[in-house]
Amino acid sequence: MAFCVNRRVGSQLLESYATMDPIRLVIFDIAGTIIEDHGEVLDAFSKALKGNGIAFTDAEMREWKGASKREVIRHFVKRQLGENPRGLEKIETTYGNFRNLLESHYRERGVSPIPGAHSTFLWLRERNIEIATTTGFYRELNDLILDQANWKEMFRASISSSDVPQGRPAPDMILRAMALTGIANPAQVINVGDTPLDLQAGTNAGVRGVIGVLTGIHGRERLEWETHTQILPSVAYLPTLIEKEYS
Repeated sequence: MAFCVNRRVGSQLLESYATMDPIRLVIFDIAGTIIEDHGEVLDAFSKALKGNGIAFTDAEMREWKGASKREVIRHFVKRQLGENPRGLEKIETTYGNFRNLLESHYRERGVSPIPGAHSTFLWLRERNIEIATTTGFYRELNDLILDQANWKEMFRASISSSDVPQGRPAPDMILRAMALTGIANPAQVINVGDTPLDLQAGTNAGVRGVIGVLTGIHGRERLEWETHTQILPSVAYLPTLIEKEYS
């Protein structure tokens, strides 16, 4: 399957895309982008919310994929119970249940890297391109997953939603990764993710490459609704794309 190049991008992205600055930083989402997503995150959300009597639909939950996990739970609890002591208590209880479910899953079953992800990381590092991760996971789970994948020392920066004021679609995690890697020019940055929120965050950060991958729960049709530069089958295709479109 060949990658899809989409030139229908916003003016800020188009201006950055046209520059000849070399790519110096690639930022990857984690679940569904560099590790396989078998529905464990949505399953943990479902069990935690249902167990606490909080209503939601599967379609709604899919659209929240990639967001700060606490924010997801806060949204659904607040919608049902409002801003009051009972609602605030329910947020903490539900979030605690979610964390226990997901952490237990990854500790017991480990993680499966997306095929070709590790080779892509090495290819980028060999060319002195910095690599970083961003994720809607909180810091403890972020570290657990990277440790399970033996990638703890792979990335120059690893940003979780608990490290910044706002999670996706805000650009905060991307901007934080740029600051920690010393890359100030967004025209030298590519952001890669498998969800609409990943693409929205990349667009909001004004980075040169806003790339979707089809290894998560969202198909091509859904991702193409969002502003983007390319859609790839997986991160394994990224080296070919960079050599063809970003060199």
